Order: sequence, then structure tokens, then C-alpha cells
Amino acid sequence: MTHASRFPLSFSRHEFAGAFGDLGTDLPLLVGVVIATGMDAPAAFVVFGLLQILSGLAYRLPMPVQPLKAMAAIAIAGKLAPTLLAAGGLIVGVTMLILAHTGALAWLARTVPKAVVRGIQVGLGLQLLTLAVTRFLPQNGTTGWILAGTALALILLLRNNHHVPAALVVLALGVGYAGVTWPPKAPAPWGLHLPALPDRWPTGDEFARAALLLALPQIALSLGNSVLATRQVVTDFFPEREPLSVRRIGTTYGLMNLFAAPLGGLPVCHGSGGIAGHYFFGARTGGSAVIYGTALVTAGLFLVGDPAAFQRLVPGPILGTLLLVEAVTVLLLVRDQWHAPLAFLLAIACGLTAAFVPYGYAVALGGGTLVAVALRRRLPMPALA
Repeated sequence: MTHASRFPLSFSRHEFAGAFGDLGTDLPLLVGVVIATGMDAPAAFVVFGLLQILSGLAYRLPMPVQPLKAMAAIAIAGKLAPTLLAAGGLIVGVTMLILAHTGALAWLARTVPKAVVRGIQVGLGLQLLTLAVTRFLPQNGTTGWILAGTALALILLLRNNHHVPAALVVLALGVGYAGVTWPPKAPAPWGLHLPALPDRWPTGDEFARAALLLALPQIALSLGNSVLATRQVVTDFFPEREPLSVRRIGTTYGLMNLFAAPLGGLPVCHGSGGIAGHYFFGARTGGSAVIYGTALVTAGLFLVGDPAAFQRLVPGPILGTLLLVEAVTVLLLVRDQWHAPLAFLLAIACGLTAAFVPYGYAVALGGGTLVAVALRRRLPMPALA
């Protein structure tokens, strides 16, 4: 029996609902990077969508693709040139392929205790929670809070409803609100826009700058969340599947970035938060990633001629609510460490470090592992599943 026939794709309404479970993370970063760097919006969306489709087909799981968060944040803050961002993506892509195929990722998977991986997830959850509460939920003032509260109530009310997917209802609420409140003189987001390829390749100086400015802070986050934590969360949600190897995750991570950069796409990764978001809203197969990718490709071709206008289609409070749900889902994964108090405390300490200390993911990954080794006799050390 082939892998595809054993795990067929589904395109049910629940896969459709789950497909947009990571929108609160992806859309702000995607639009933010496009606006800040001036990269071609249709190309960015189309490439991002194609990678979602390929990931869903390859893994047959709700295994979405996300923008590289550290790189995206630095690019937005510094308004970096698109070629500098492309250089960073190429560097992390090659680096991850080397780590995957030299056995370095497998060694990390054997060495890093589960409590530290849970800590990386706690750090990600805290950052997503902070982003939701401070940046997106307060948008539109009192009206925005009412919109967010309504969206959250709908999610809780429809959480176990097998006929009316919560995420689709919430997205419909957001688009309806946008239509009612659309500024009269604001440009419409629709119209055919073909992607444009980058006009030049990064220079040697840009590669050197990107290595220090973009790739170095990203690698630690990627090792913790994009590889180790992603492997763990797939095992958490899909125990019936054969565990994914870190080599496979690292390989697709690397290849995606080598594919994206020459076509004008954002640097990308897999991520435990994305899987949690898709899973929470009902996705159980790779069909959700295919649906999500198709929607992004369609948006790239017909809706993002003006990225700022496109962003109005999904109001900030709606994005914040989706992001809040994803954050809580990721944070709750640490519950399996509660039975071992020292392991739980280590996970929380690593999470706080990852979220709030400069280069926190690198410090949490390395420091947490060293602390666990020092406490090995007292600290239960369950291996990564």
C-alpha cells in the first residue's frame, strides 16, 4: 500500500476550516514583510501558497508552511532590501540541509530532552499571545474588542460542532465587517496581478550581511521550533502515524528555501504552532494545507495588488483572535510535563527565556539542555516521542 493511499487527503468542511487556523500568524508577517521590503506581493503570495500545497502533498498531514519569524521581524523592523532577505533564506536553507544530512539534527533530537522542547513551545506560545494581545486585538478600539469577543465566543460555541466549522464562521464575520466598514476612498484589493521574478541575485556583501543579521538568530529558533518541536507536535496529535524523522523535516525546510528565494518568495519553515492552529480548527490531513495554499495562490493572483487593501479584508481583531487560539493550543502542550515538577519548571524557565531574552531560543536550547544534563539524576528525562 502506498503512502498516499494509506493517508488520503480530505477536502471536507473541517479541512477547509482548519486550513485557515494559522492565518493569524502568517498574514501579518507576510503582508508586513511585503510592505516593509518592497518585494513583489503577487510573487510572495503565490510562492508561499505553492509551498503550502507541496507540503500538504508530501506529508499528507496538516503540515503548513510559515514565514521564518525571526527573519520576518528583522526585515520589517529594518525595512531590508528583498535581495538581503533572499540571501538569508538561501543561507538557512543550505545550512539546514547540511545539518539534516550530516546527522547533526538526529544528534540534537537524541540529546535535547523533551522538557526543553516543550519550553521552546512555551516560548513560541508566549510570543504569539503577546503579539495577539498587544498588536491585533486592540485595533479598532472598542469596536475591535467587541469584534474579537464575538469571534472568540463563536469559536468556543462551535468548538465541538461537526457541522459548522468555527474558523469559517469567524473569517466570514471578519470579511463581513470589512465590507460594511470599507473606507469609501480606499482602493479595492482585487484585480489580476502576475508575479514578477526578482531583478537580480544577492551580492557577496549581501550574503555576508545576511549571515550575521538574519541567518544566525533564525537558526536557533528553527532548530527548536521548526524541527524538534514540529516533530514532537506531530507525534502528539497523530500518534497513529509513524514518527517523522528530523532529517526529513530538515530536508524539506532546506529545499523550500532554495525554491522560494530565486522566485521572489519569503524565507519559510515548518512550525509546531501552525500544525496546532490547523488541528484545533478541525484539520486532520494534508488537504488543509492544499486548500490554504490554493487560497494563497488565488490571493496572490487576484487580491494583493495593494497589500494594505488586502489586509483590510481580515481585520486585526479577527487575526488576533485566531492567533490567540493558536497560542493557547501551543501553550497547553506543556501539560504532559506537569507530572514531573522539575521537568515542568525547566520547561517554563526555557519558555520564558525563549520568549523574553535576546537570542532566547538559542539560550533556551543550549542552556536548558545543559541544566537537564546537570540534573539528570533528579530530573525525569523522557525522550522526544
